Formats: sequence, C-alpha cells, structure tokens
Amino acid sequence: MHAPAKPSASVLVIRDGAQALEVLLVRRNEKIVFHGGAWVFPGGRVDDVDAQGDAPPELEIAKRAAVREALEETGLTLSLTALLPFAHWTTPIDLPKRFATWFFVAVSPADAAIQIDNSEIVEYRWMTPANALALHLAGTLNLPAPTFISLLGFKNIANVAALLSQVQTLALPYFVPRLVPIDEGRCTLYAEDAGYHTLDFHAPGPRHRLVMQGNDWQYLRDF
Repeated sequence: MHAPAKPSASVLVIRDGAQALEVLLVRRNEKIVFHGGAWVFPGGRVDDVDAQGDAPPELEIAKRAAVREALEETGLTLSLTALLPFAHWTTPIDLPKRFATWFFVAVSPADAAIQIDNSEIVEYRWMTPANALALHLAGTLNLPAPTFISLLGFKNIANVAALLSQVQTLALPYFVPRLVPIDEGRCTLYAEDAGYHTLDFHAPGPRHRLVMQGNDWQYLRDF
C-alpha cells in the first residue's frame, strides 16, 4: 500500500541583490523526518484552514498554504495575487512520506525582515542560485532535488524582472520522479526519460533525470 501524496505548497521568495538575483533559503530542523537539516524554500502541507470557503480550486488552496507557511516560517507577508506557479512536484511513490507540491515564486516585500520560527526553521540565508549550487557541490549546503533543479533553472537569470518574465512564458513542468539505485548513488527519472517506465537506467533514448553521486549532481534534460 503506497502512502498518499499530501497536498503541499512551497514559495521561492526572490529579490534583486546588490549584484545579482537572490533567493531566500531556509534550513529545516534536523529533527524533522522529511528533509531534516536540508535547505529549502519556505513551505509546507496544506491545512484545513487553506480550503475554507466555497470549494476553492486546488491552485487557490495551494497559494493560501504558501502564504500562510511563509508567514509562519519567515515572518514575511506575501500577497496571494502576486504568487506565480512555476513547477509541481510529487514525491516518488515508494517513499513512506509523500507530498504533491505546488511551487510558486513571489517577490520579497521591500525592506522585509526575516523572522524564522526557530522550530521547524532554524536558519535562513539570502543567496544567489549559483552560490547555493556551489555550496551544495562543496558539501556545505544540503539541497533536496526539487530545490536543486529549481535553482539550476534560475542560475543564469540576472534579476527579478527577468525571472518573472521567464516563469510567465514557459510551460509549467510537472515532476513525478521514479527512483533508481546506481553505483555510488541514486538517480531520479522523470516522465520524458527513455527509462522512466521500465526503470532501466541504460535505456537508449532521451534523457530527463537527476544523477546523484555524492554531492556531484548532474541534471540531464535532452528530450
């Protein structure tokens, strides 16, 4: 019996830094079972309060959850109307805890002060996507796969305006990974990968996968 994927939401908060685009990353308490100690975007599970009203649509519920979680975890007050969806991720089916998560982007309020809850979240950093990825490679910043791939996609974007423009023009990707063990690591295959349905890592054809060996992760997308 597979665990159901619980509706969730996460929000990538961005701002224009002194020299480049910066994103807000928060570190989860190591005692948390799911991604404990990892650096992620603010977010969490959808609660009953998020679904109150006359049967709001799924995306609206997720936006409410993202706004609520951002406030609880970082003290930031975000606007529902300012949230833009940029991806949807579902946890692999074989894992004991699973989430179906909408990922949104939102611009940080001007002069906003971060106030972490010191419970679920124990630390925060503003940094460029490139710096976060470099620290991950060095082994000093633990990034889950959705965070890693999101940051990789925004690595070469110069500022807030350019990122918002990209999010509004690109098709929304849906990620439903399947896990495959490999030598000295693991790999997640995505639906467009030639080996997705057979779990054949060596299947000939297009690649859409994240190969994770130590801290050296390689995201391949050639479909």
